[in-house]
Amino acid sequence: MELDKIEQLLEKYFEGETTLAEEQQLKNYFSSAVVASHLQQYQPLFGYYAVAAQEKPQQEFHLKSNQNQPLKWISIAASVVILLGVGFFAFNHFSAIEKPSSELGTYDDPQQAFEQTQKALAMLSKQVNVGIGSMQYVQQYENTKDQIFITE
Repeated sequence: MELDKIEQLLEKYFEGETTLAEEQQLKNYFSSAVVASHLQQYQPLFGYYAVAAQEKPQQEFHLKSNQNQPLKWISIAASVVILLGVGFFAFNHFSAIEKPSSELGTYDDPQQAFEQTQKALAMLSKQVNVGIGSMQYVQQYENTKDQIFITE
């Protein structure tokens, strides 16, 4: 009768439906000297638990609690730098908004307005000429490419 019970417990064990008490019964049975011959194949499985429980670690590991100290200080320093950056940005951004600009691009003197307009147009003309000069290189490239690769 006990052999039938052990076989039923084995079946439940492999289905994952055993309780801790039933698993303990299986461990006790397979660690005993009397095991049925057709069940001896499971003896190493349950014998492993008895052997593993008696094993002791060969080396003890000690964790140092001060290992996180550099990381802690780095995170604090990073937080301070971020706060200073946000504060600097906010100070400059809001102070620029609050200050009314004295030069709004309008002039009371027509001669001064004319001079400033000429300066702005001269700067614009200079930048456009640089762009046109670059386009000449592109045109020369296109002409050379058309000579090398004749398309039909």
